[in-house]
Amino acid sequence: MELKRVVVTGLGAITPIGNTVEEFWNALIDGRSGAAPITQFDASLFKTRFACEVKNYNPTDHFDRKEARKLDLFAQYAMVAADEAIADSGLDMDAVDKDRFGVIWGAGIGGLKTFQDEAIAFGAGDGTPRFNPFFIPKMIADIAPGHISIKHGLRGPNFTTVSACASSTNAIIDATTYIRLGKMNLCVAGGSEAAVTEAGIGGFNALQALSKRNDDPATASRPFDKNRDGFVLGDGGGSLILEEYEHAKARGAKIYAEVVGSGLSADAFHMTAPHPEGLGAINVMKYALEDAGMKPEDIDYINVHGTSTPLGDIAESKAILGVFGEHAYNLNISSTKSMTGHLLGAAGIIEAIACILTVKNDIIPPTINHFTDDEEFDPKLNFTFNKAVKREVKAALSNTFGFGGHNASAIFKKI
Repeated sequence: MELKRVVVTGLGAITPIGNTVEEFWNALIDGRSGAAPITQFDASLFKTRFACEVKNYNPTDHFDRKEARKLDLFAQYAMVAADEAIADSGLDMDAVDKDRFGVIWGAGIGGLKTFQDEAIAFGAGDGTPRFNPFFIPKMIADIAPGHISIKHGLRGPNFTTVSACASSTNAIIDATTYIRLGKMNLCVAGGSEAAVTEAGIGGFNALQALSKRNDDPATASRPFDKNRDGFVLGDGGGSLILEEYEHAKARGAKIYAEVVGSGLSADAFHMTAPHPEGLGAINVMKYALEDAGMKPEDIDYINVHGTSTPLGDIAESKAILGVFGEHAYNLNISSTKSMTGHLLGAAGIIEAIACILTVKNDIIPPTINHFTDDEEFDPKLNFTFNKAVKREVKAALSNTFGFGGHNASAIFKKI
């Protein structure tokens, strides 16, 4: 069968560096860091006392108090981002066929704060099982697309993808596949996470995964820098409206970019460490190129997973050289996690938005916080350090890799 084309017609974002897409994009181009001391709880006893929190967010700006109490923060972020994307798409929600309009959402963890607080309350009690009746509905990762569909009456495919830090890229890929196959016309695809909690910071500290640069949080996320010491945890979410191309054309929609290819692979190596030679990363980028019918030379920009961990950055750079060969030196590469931190299950969606806007605007966001070259990286690779760069970008590749060895890549192209 002939596969249908899939385009992006709406964007929504709530991130550590901006609570709308416009704010987010401007902060990326300005090279602004979202890292700062934690405000959501007393982190004074933790090894890491900073994170990339969403700032100036008030739930009652978006929900009444009663509704907000029923929603974990990750679900609130999901609904806020989805609302912006739907509004941005210009869709007539009274006229659209809602039976063919789905919601596919990514979350690596879901309602961690809800689970943590209920467990603490039970442990502090006398053993009598008293739990909030909204405990389970607030916590489960699939509740976010459920709430989005209920609010907007969307009756198409509805589920959550969970693949750690690749989760929301998986959501984009699944949504694209369903539209390509003609199973729906439209989809809200995205992801959200709210893991900046005692359990989140403590858990990742126990794994030795987080930066401990408490004296200078704003420069703590240092992808590809010699002195990188771990990632910075972030909160937030993002959303795309993915639409079948002819459907978008028929309604005169503005189109940001086309989703032309994707890849999925597994490292099959280790619970938390990447394959040292980047084998899974090599495969996933190759699969994305094959799916798009593109050659390595067709890619202009890669938004890398680039978490600022000692092993991960090296493995990914090796993989890029393995896939792109000499063309790797013509690429612009950047890690926007240097600004946003690592949003876990929501990382893929906000980085996809960065790719889409790079393709749309022909500006490469930088990798900030580069101070010292690391001899582990080929000096001819262009990591777009510290300053945004203008160049024509016909196609961009977004990489996301998750604990468990999950790899997902997507390619966005000018249209």
